[in-house]
Amino acid sequence: MKRVYFGIKYHSDNTNRNVINEFELCFSKHKLKSYCVVRDMEKWGERAFSATEIMQETFAKIDQSDMVIIDVSEKGVGLGIEAGYAKAKGKELIVTIKNGIEISTTIQGTADKIITYNEISDIRL
Repeated sequence: MKRVYFGIKYHSDNTNRNVINEFELCFSKHKLKSYCVVRDMEKWGERAFSATEIMQETFAKIDQSDMVIIDVSEKGVGLGIEAGYAKAKGKELIVTIKNGIEISTTIQGTADKIITYNEISDIRL
C-alpha cells in the first residue's frame, strides 16, 4: 500500500473536517494510506504543537511518503511550502483543485499531475 502525505488548508475550527474525511475515503478506495497533520498529529485540535514541531513532522512525513497530494482549492502558504519540499525531495506531487478555482502558476509548474474535480468522490488517482 502506497503512503501518501495529504496537505490541505488548515482551519483551527476544523470546518473542513468533512472534506478531509471525504479525501480519506477516496485514498482508501485507491488503496493509499494517508497522513494528514490536523487529523493524525493534532487529533482534530485535541493536541497542540509549536509551528516548528508541526513543520518538522510535516517534513519527516513527506520524507517517508511515496507520494504527496495537496488540495489547493483554498490557498495557504503552508501548502506551497509542502509542495516545494515534496518536489525538492523528488516525491511524486499530485495537486487537486475544485473546478472553477484559479490555480497559481507556481503550483502548476511544480505539480507532476493536476486533478480538477466537482466532487471528491469522482477523483481518480
